[in-house]
Amino acid sequence: MAQRFRITHPFHPAFGREFELVTWRQSWAEDRAYYHDANGRLCSVPAGFTSMGPVDPFVEIAAGRSVFRVEDLIRLATLVENLSREVGKK
Repeated sequence: MAQRFRITHPFHPAFGREFELVTWRQSWAEDRAYYHDANGRLCSVPAGFTSMGPVDPFVEIAAGRSVFRVEDLIRLATLVENLSREVGKK
């Protein structure tokens, strides 16, 4: 029987979807789950983003109360600021 896993990271576009595990290996200095997407392409996701990996401490502690980390919001604010500057130059 094929092993299946679910994408559990709330920021991943495939959050909540289940996939058949093709292989599990260490790549890019971390464990990754490999699967085929809806178009048949081989994709991978960090183990921590799946139901097979360790629980992300932020996700566990936030318990659904917050989906954004402070560092994510800071990066987003910087991105918006930079994009606003670029639009203002045109």
